Amino acid sequence: MDDLTKVDAVVTFEGLASETPFLNQMRVLLKVLRETLGLPVDIEFASDGEDLYLLQCRPQSYTEGSAPAPIPRDIPQNQILFTASRYISNGSIPDITHVVYVDPEEYSKLPDLSDLKAVGKAVGRLNKLLPKRQFILMGPGRWGSRGDIRLGVSVTYSDINNTALLVEVAHKTGGYSPDLSFGTHFFQDLVEAQIRYLPLYPGEDENLFNELFFKRGDNLLAGLDPDFAHLAHVVRVVDVPRETDGLILRVLMNADLREAVGYLAEPGPTTELPSPRLHLRRPSLGVEKHSDEHWQWRLRMAEKLAASLDPVRFGVDDAWVFGSTKNGTAGPGSDIDLLLHFTGDEDQRAELLAWLQGWSLALGEMNYMRTGYRSHGLLDARLISDEDIKNRTSYAVKIGAVTDPARRLRMEGNEAG
Repeated sequence: MDDLTKVDAVVTFEGLASETPFLNQMRVLLKVLRETLGLPVDIEFASDGEDLYLLQCRPQSYTEGSAPAPIPRDIPQNQILFTASRYISNGSIPDITHVVYVDPEEYSKLPDLSDLKAVGKAVGRLNKLLPKRQFILMGPGRWGSRGDIRLGVSVTYSDINNTALLVEVAHKTGGYSPDLSFGTHFFQDLVEAQIRYLPLYPGEDENLFNELFFKRGDNLLAGLDPDFAHLAHVVRVVDVPRETDGLILRVLMNADLREAVGYLAEPGPTTELPSPRLHLRRPSLGVEKHSDEHWQWRLRMAEKLAASLDPVRFGVDDAWVFGSTKNGTAGPGSDIDLLLHFTGDEDQRAELLAWLQGWSLALGEMNYMRTGYRSHGLLDARLISDEDIKNRTSYAVKIGAVTDPARRLRMEGNEAG
């Protein structure tokens, strides 16, 4: 055997992969578990290179709020507390009333280990005192650090399990951004408890971070727990409604857009949020649940368009809507699918298409302002002829179909049905 002190050696698992049955055993085990349980699983195992031992098996999970959240473009900048553009997951957190903010600069100045550990204890105490799922935790670097706890607040999962969102702030210092944990210290627990995770990189990629909001207002720490009053310069507890005359913090995250925003907004009908529930991930049926607002808004726009369409000018006898708008499944990036019975001449066709293009671009811009989803137009309009309807060719098959028929829109001179 070579002297490893005199050669550049790299440790690999080549022997395990090529000289033992491990990979085949693992492949068969995961296949059997998935087929038996009907869903993917996470497992813990042990192997001696010959025998494989299953130690633990649990289903992979997801949460109801895991769809990408539309991000409006008309949020006033003075109401935005932070934005993010890296490592974004999906979800929305509607009504946050409190923020626990561990000041990165003050945390780095703490003189000894006992003070650093006390910050973690203070967070754990606040986790029990603040309203469950109505507060967020924001702190420097890596939440849950075990070794060098100057890299992040030393907490266990039980110290953070009531928060709605775990935020890691990577303040760049001297050209250096600290490493983040990306929630890996508590990943499976965060997923199952519906606790969101978000990394912030202030000052990068035009990200906004209103740190003054978290530092200037009244700090509730001493009143909540006098034992930690000496850490008030490090750990700040912000009562959002009290600081903003009744507003709350709302956080929207969209992995499709690679964007997240936290902003001040009017509270919803209630701030009593439901307890988290675990949902088993069943095999996908290819259907994604979307908020009703997307298809309802599109249907209203289709109805307005049809009502505004001059049938004599454009040579259109009838109009229908179909697809996701009609079926109530449209998402924030969905088109509006229209059928138009066209009986005019070529000049009318050209004028109609130009008119529809104007509507399409305008609706696309409106949708962008509402959701953050940019498109080159929102309409997908299909013109069908008398012959198409007679022979039921092209998209005319949608008219009066037994399954998934198009919905007739009200125009001047017709009745919707």
